[in-house]
Amino acid sequence: MTTPSPGTSGSLVLDAEALYRELLRGVRSMLTPTTRLAGIASGGAWLAERLQKDLGLEGPAGVLSSVMHRDDFAQRGLSASAQTALPFDVNGADVLVLDDVLYTGRTIRAVLNELFDYGRPASVRLAVLVDRGGRELPVQADFAAARVALPAAQSLALARGDSGTFQFQVQDKD
Repeated sequence: MTTPSPGTSGSLVLDAEALYRELLRGVRSMLTPTTRLAGIASGGAWLAERLQKDLGLEGPAGVLSSVMHRDDFAQRGLSASAQTALPFDVNGADVLVLDDVLYTGRTIRAVLNELFDYGRPASVRLAVLVDRGGRELPVQADFAAARVALPAAQSLALARGDSGTFQFQVQDKD
């Protein structure tokens, strides 16, 4: 597991590319012949897309949207994020859900509801780049490249550059 280091200003610095390499190693060890990758829009979908290529898996990875099953839908409404696209049969598959940051567990709960709208997988596992704690629901990642503690007043999000490289953005919430 990669340990984050504090930056010169006292802020958290995470090497997203190093964490991606750790995630690649972890996901490789979790693969079975029936494993299908599905990333949560948007950061998780970027990870699933790159992992699909780097692992030499055939076809595109799936994308899962949490929009229609969120418990805060009334406040947030429909977002412009990607819609669910699962280019594989969910029934009987070992679905490996990918996300950039695991925090409260609410997005995972919504995504599981979305996934089961498409069928009944044999199993569902979760792999994330960063587990930041702060769980509100009993959700746990099967693999996390790093575990960090952030104040509730800060958010952590994955960004993807034009070249496809990843960076983390730590921001104070308004």
